[in-house]
Amino acid sequence: MSKEYLGEFEELVLMMVGILQEDAYGNAVVELIKERVGREVNLSAVHVTLYRLEDKGLVKSEMGGATQLRGGRRKRIFKITNAGLAMLQTMKEMRIDLWKLVPQLKMVGI
Repeated sequence: MSKEYLGEFEELVLMMVGILQEDAYGNAVVELIKERVGREVNLSAVHVTLYRLEDKGLVKSEMGGATQLRGGRRKRIFKITNAGLAMLQTMKEMRIDLWKLVPQLKMVGI
C-alpha cells in the first residue's frame, strides 16, 4: 500500500482548517490564506480541495445552521480529523528534516 502525500495547496488548506477549528468554512479559509500567507486564492479552488481532503479522510464536514446574514443559507463547516492532524505532523517533521540539510540555511534549535 503506497503512502498518501499532499500537494502544497492541499497542505495549506488542511493547515488553515486546523487553525480555524470550529470556524473552518470556504470563505474563512480563503480569508485566512490571504491574511496569513498573502496569497490570493479562488473560493472554488478551496472548495474542491476541501472535498478532496474529505475524500482522503483528513477532514470531515457538516452543515452549520442557517443565518440571516447569509439569507437563510447554511454553510458547510469542516473539521480536521485525527488522520489530518497526523498528516500535518508528518509533513512538518519531513520539512524540518529537509531544511536541516540545506547548509546555507542552518536552523538553530531545531
